[in-house]
Amino acid sequence: MICESIHMYNTDIPNRAELPTTRQLIRSTLIAAVAAVVLLFTVVLPSEYGVDPTGVGRMLGLTEMGEIKTRLAEEAAADAAATQAAHSAPVPAQTAAPSPAPAAATLIPITPASGLAEWRDEITFVLTPGQGTEIKLRMKEGDKALYSWTVQGGVVNFDTHGDALGRSISYAQGRGMPADEGELVAAFTGNHGWFWRNRGNADVTVVLRTAGVYSELKRVK
Repeated sequence: MICESIHMYNTDIPNRAELPTTRQLIRSTLIAAVAAVVLLFTVVLPSEYGVDPTGVGRMLGLTEMGEIKTRLAEEAAADAAATQAAHSAPVPAQTAAPSPAPAAATLIPITPASGLAEWRDEITFVLTPGQGTEIKLRMKEGDKALYSWTVQGGVVNFDTHGDALGRSISYAQGRGMPADEGELVAAFTGNHGWFWRNRGNADVTVVLRTAGVYSELKRVK
């Protein structure tokens, strides 16, 4: 009886030939590391941060999701900073103005008097409280597009920006804006347009009009 017990116990221990060799362990570790790097560049970076060095993320629709997450995070941080500043040093309420454009970007303001007699495209959409949406123009580097958008029933936060494979740029940003217009000059070939968010307590209607040189107008979200 004792001998049988000892024999059963010993059979549970793998012999030396069944154990993985050092070479096999190193190979498995390298394969796992390579798989992790591939997932990082094709899934994690595009979906979480909007960074797509391989182009796979945009093909899978992950890059746009990451770009939206990044903008929402930046917007939330700006809201928190604005709230803290308002509590520490109250100032009279005033309409926020768009941030100055970076040196590498070109955003030329236009006046209503210089608007076109006829716009090429017009799109109208409703934003519920807290909702955001994005509309892009497909443009080549140097292409110019005139635009004008107005808000009915309130104001919105906006970000005028562009993106392409491995590139992005912000032309202008604004908070609590009822309207904006200008000439958008594409800094590179890719998608260029606007992201709006309604931070108010009621629905607002946004009307966007565009004209100029671009191959496509699409609503991303």
